[in-house]
Amino acid sequence: MTYNPDRLSRIEAIVESNSRTIQAMLEQSVTDRLQHEERMRVAEERMARLEEVAARLTNVEEGMARWLTAIDDTQPTILRLLNGIERKVDLLLESDRE
Repeated sequence: MTYNPDRLSRIEAIVESNSRTIQAMLEQSVTDRLQHEERMRVAEERMARLEEVAARLTNVEEGMARWLTAIDDTQPTILRLLNGIERKVDLLLESDRE
């Protein structure tokens, strides 16, 4: 095999090109990994916020259920008080007529 400077320079160019390609691929891999980690971090933050909102909504729903139960429990008492007031007003009106 004879020494061919042209062939050697082509091989060196290919090696250099491959080296640049490998370096670019490694850099892209790092960039992709960092972007993925950032997307995961944002997704985790959003999930945490959703969990907080769901917990608050559950608390509101429980409070509303307690409130509605309390209204149902006090409705007869309120109705009785209103009837008593109505009777007193009727008595006052009747006494004014007489």
